[in-house]
Amino acid sequence: MKQKALWINQIKGLCICLVVVYHSVITFYPHLSGFHHPWSETLAKCWVYFNLYLAPFRMPVFFFISGFLIRRYIDDVSWRDGFNKRIWAIFYVLMLWGILQWLALSEINLWLAPERDLSEASNAAYAGNTSEFLHGMLTASTSLWYLYALVVYFIFCKVTHRFKAPTLIALALLSIAINFLPSPWWGMNSVLRNVIYYALGAWYGTALMEWMKCFNLRRYWLLLAAAAVFAVVTWFARTPLFLSLLSIFMIMKLFYAVGRRIEPREAGLLNVIGSNTIAIYTTHRILVEIFSLTALHYLTATNDSAAVELGLILVYPFLSLGLCVLAGLAARRLSRAVFGDVLFTPPSRTFANV
Repeated sequence: MKQKALWINQIKGLCICLVVVYHSVITFYPHLSGFHHPWSETLAKCWVYFNLYLAPFRMPVFFFISGFLIRRYIDDVSWRDGFNKRIWAIFYVLMLWGILQWLALSEINLWLAPERDLSEASNAAYAGNTSEFLHGMLTASTSLWYLYALVVYFIFCKVTHRFKAPTLIALALLSIAINFLPSPWWGMNSVLRNVIYYALGAWYGTALMEWMKCFNLRRYWLLLAAAAVFAVVTWFARTPLFLSLLSIFMIMKLFYAVGRRIEPREAGLLNVIGSNTIAIYTTHRILVEIFSLTALHYLTATNDSAAVELGLILVYPFLSLGLCVLAGLAARRLSRAVFGDVLFTPPSRTFANV
């Protein structure tokens, strides 16, 4: 990997870590009850709210970077090459891991929580039959909706790239409107809300990167402070667009500035994680389900001290994150060594003769 791109890869690593923390929190803390330590409930609520407040900093940055990294495929690469590398490759992983997650989560819940009622769960991974699974996948009601979005976004941006400015304005309005007039499907709402960030990276990423690098924070600190106040106020008004745009700028500025002072290493932790986002993203949801159900059973079935309960509630997302990252990296290495990476990459000759 080129040295100059390492700081961007580190941002990808941060984003996937935040995604793992998000799923770790929502599958564990809302299901806690019967606390023994007086601080346990408060700490659990803090994790839930912290997770909520991270929303403008998580997927928007992830999608902007994703769009920026494929920008040449939008303008310079043919549809045929784009299909093989940016559509089929991602669609393959989406469907393969959609099926694997569905089968795995069904068995995990039968094993660890047979009494759990999943009939109302609007997630393809909890589908009761094939029809429900396909409906969930088609409507982006899946834990893998990020991959669904990457396929749709690429096609959309390549089709509309000649009309960048008016399309971007329409996408901004859509991103705001979806908060007040949502579709019936939670995954589709996320897809519609985040398309503007991908398009921004794909169409204007190069210019914005150069502007970000030259932007003088000390000189324009007052303007930046005013923008931050406006972004926070609109976020509380259920319009996270401006806070998300500001977060993209600030996170890129931070990583770029640090990268200029501390030379990024290819073997650095965040860079390694950023180079394996697909493996971590696809595998972590299965592991998170096992961890959360096991931890919930442990807290319910044992009579350990209140301090143990408090300690687990305090560090659970970090434990889950560490284990998910290690497992994702191991899965990628195993896939490459044993299966020709077929778990994360479509067979190389599948579409060679189409």
